[in-house]
Amino acid sequence: MIRMSGHSKWSTIKNKKAKNDGARAKIFTKIGRELIVAIKEGGSADPNVNSRLRDTIAKAKANNVPNDNIERIIKKAASGNDASKYEAITYEGYGPGGIAVIVEALTDNRNRTAGDIRHAFDKFGGNLGTQGCVSFMFEKKGVLITESEDLDEEKVMEDALESGAADFKAEDDVFEIYTEPEDFSAVNEALSALGYKFIEAEVEMVPSNYTKLEKCSISLRITTTFRTYGTTGSSTLPKRKTKEPLN
Repeated sequence: MIRMSGHSKWSTIKNKKAKNDGARAKIFTKIGRELIVAIKEGGSADPNVNSRLRDTIAKAKANNVPNDNIERIIKKAASGNDASKYEAITYEGYGPGGIAVIVEALTDNRNRTAGDIRHAFDKFGGNLGTQGCVSFMFEKKGVLITESEDLDEEKVMEDALESGAADFKAEDDVFEIYTEPEDFSAVNEALSALGYKFIEAEVEMVPSNYTKLEKCSISLRITTTFRTYGTTGSSTLPKRKTKEPLN
């Protein structure tokens, strides 16, 4: 399910994490698929040599996936006993209000997914574009989000920058730490060693500008796991984005 609104992304994340066990199980399943794809595409089940797997493990831990689950999925994928055929595909296009959208999908049926994605764009007044049509509006970055309650802003910023972070922002009730993609794992590990806990930790496509969609709500169910990033190319003051996977 995807909703586009003016609400804080981080409030959405915290509310999502407070859902019932059924919702948590869905999140665990989706991240489990990402772990499998990371191993297949990275060519190794060793996070020390597979940076994509290492980053996905960080994401799993930020979503409170138990270590036993992570280790079991990695062991199964490494043994070759996992029969799933998931692959990662990226789509680009324009959504409601002219926003630019990137969709990162994990699918076991490329043709079905292409039809589902095209239908989603068409149904809500958008259109699916060609590869590269909107990606120039985004930049890949490592993103680490921690709640600011009981934390000193100057101390967190100092720790982040000394750990190798590229940028730091205080927004709403969270601190946002940005890294270069290749530095994400090292920064995450350094800050985790200092005791920081993250409500989000992953490498993602960060828009150069944000926009607020008024009175726009999208609810759609399809069989493919994917996430979206949305923005516009306008020069207006940045607004927070909302990003949720479709169920």
